[in-house]
Amino acid sequence: MIRAGIVGASGIAGGELARLILEHPDFELSFLGGSASAGKRLAELHPGLRVDAGVAVQQITDDIVGSVDVLFLATPAPVSAELAARYGDRIPVIVDLSGAFRISSPEIHTRWYPKVTRNPELTARFVYGVPELVRERLTDASLISLPGCYATALTLGLAPLVLGLGLELRTVVVDGKSGSSGGGLQYGASHLHPYRSGAITPYAPTGHRHAAEVGEFLKRNGGGTINSLTMSAYGVSHVRGLLTSTYAFTDTAIDQRELQRAYLRFYKGEQFVRVRRHDETLIPMPDPQAVLGSNYCDVTVLVDDDGDRIIVLSALDNLIKGAAGQAVQAANIRFALPEGTGLKAMPLVPA
Repeated sequence: MIRAGIVGASGIAGGELARLILEHPDFELSFLGGSASAGKRLAELHPGLRVDAGVAVQQITDDIVGSVDVLFLATPAPVSAELAARYGDRIPVIVDLSGAFRISSPEIHTRWYPKVTRNPELTARFVYGVPELVRERLTDASLISLPGCYATALTLGLAPLVLGLGLELRTVVVDGKSGSSGGGLQYGASHLHPYRSGAITPYAPTGHRHAAEVGEFLKRNGGGTINSLTMSAYGVSHVRGLLTSTYAFTDTAIDQRELQRAYLRFYKGEQFVRVRRHDETLIPMPDPQAVLGSNYCDVTVLVDDDGDRIIVLSALDNLIKGAAGQAVQAANIRFALPEGTGLKAMPLVPA
């Protein structure tokens, strides 16, 4: 069995990680780390996990070295940066779900994460990316930085255009909408039910750090180019799930049929990316409710001839494919397990 530890066990993503690991046939949950929740068991922290995991949350000490084969960091970025510096050379595999190491450029990182100080040499060792796009780099990686939930949807949506077709995109404009779980357990007046219920909240209308990591990743790996990539993000009253609507403007003439074939070809054989037609089901696709509880990302591509634009719609469960599920997927690849191990759950529709 592969011994797995989670730091940040009291958070929403930490709880989802625990649930997936407890059901994983090749992982054993051997450590739960936290500070304020030390001494508590999973059932006390997560109402749905009424199980005896055999471990309680404990403070993180050097005793963790030698007790885990993979450590998942479901922690805020400053905490992840500190823990990675402390244990990066002492634990075989670290998978970080925070934004601490997603952006390699020091200048761009400082703009979006000004409170996160990190070691440049350590940063360079982290492998970033969605598993579908960097699979070969994950096979022997000891440090893995997962994309954010929005970034996962965006990268999977844009990759066939940039990495596959090598298009030159003049401008890419993203409209992102996410459920409340995307903000974690950060309590405040804006999260109270009278303000959150029924809301469409423009919490980042002029820019989002996930767009910065996507732009950097595609520039570093792409055959095509994106001259400008901007994003506006909105919170909606769903608990989980997100949708990105990406509008790409290019001078390259391309028709709908050709584009659909390019996306099907790019993701042929990928078990967790489903290329959908907009009109293939009784509800327009993609819709976040059609992926909830699963590790799927649904992608639809359309050509708007009147607007001279390509529209890419991507939907995923921000807590599974956008966080915990993708973490397990990356760990499966790293430990040479079948990629879908422990991730076979079908979506819950309706949810």
